[in-house]
Amino acid sequence: MSQVRTVFFCSVLLVSPLSVSANCDSPPQPRVNWSDCDKQGENLKDAKLREAVITRAKLQKANLEKADLTGADLAFSDLQEANLNKLRARDSRLVGANLQQVTARGAKLSEARLERAVLDNADFSQAQLDKAIFYNASLVATNLTGANLTQAQLDEADLSEANLQDANLTQATLIKAILTDANLQNALLVKAKLNNADLSDADLRNADLQGADLSNALLAGAQLEGAQLGNAMWTNRKRCRPGSVGVCR
Repeated sequence: MSQVRTVFFCSVLLVSPLSVSANCDSPPQPRVNWSDCDKQGENLKDAKLREAVITRAKLQKANLEKADLTGADLAFSDLQEANLNKLRARDSRLVGANLQQVTARGAKLSEARLERAVLDNADFSQAQLDKAIFYNASLVATNLTGANLTQAQLDEADLSEANLQDANLTQATLIKAILTDANLQNALLVKAKLNNADLSDADLRNADLQGADLSNALLAGAQLEGAQLGNAMWTNRKRCRPGSVGVCR
C-alpha cells in the first residue's frame, strides 16, 4: 500500500510544473504566466495582473496605463516606450528590465525592485518610488520631478543629467551614485547617504541636505546657493554647523 502512495506522489511532482507553464494566449488576469511572451503594443489599460509572472516578455510600446501589477514579476522584460502612467506596481520585480523612454507619470512602485534596470530618458515624474531598490540601475536623463524616493536605495546608480527637482529623497541611499549634471533644485535630501557620490556640476540650489552624509563626495562645479547644510557631514568628514546655508561652516 505504501508503495502505491509513493508512486502517486512522484507522478504529481512530475506533472505539476506543466500546469504552471506560460500560456501567452491567456487573458489578462491575476497570477497569469506570460513568461517569454510577445505583448508588444498591446492595450492592457486597467488590466488586473496582480502577482503575474511576465519575465523576459516583450512589452515594447504596450499600454499599461492604470494596470494593477502589484507583486508581479517582470524581471528582464523589455518595456521600452511603454505607457505606465498611473501604473500600480507596489512590491513588483523589475530586475534587469528595459524601461527606456517609458512614461510612468504618477506610477505607484513603492518597494519595487529595479536592480540593474535601464530607465534612461524615462518619465517618472510624481511617481511613488519610496523604498524602491535601484542598485546599479541606469537612470540617465530620467525625469523624476516631484517623485517620492523616500528611503529608496540608489547605490551605484547612474543618475547623470537626471531631473530630480522637487523630489523627496529623505533618508535615501546614494552611495557611489553618479549625479553629474543632475538637477536637484529644491530636492529633499534630509539624512540622505551621498558618501562617495559624484555630484560634479549638479544643481543643488535650495536643496535640503540637513543631516546628509557627503563624506568623500565630489562636488566640483556643483551649485549650492541656498542649500541647507545644517548638521551635514561634509566631503572632508567635517560636520557642518546647524544653520549652514550654501557653505558648510
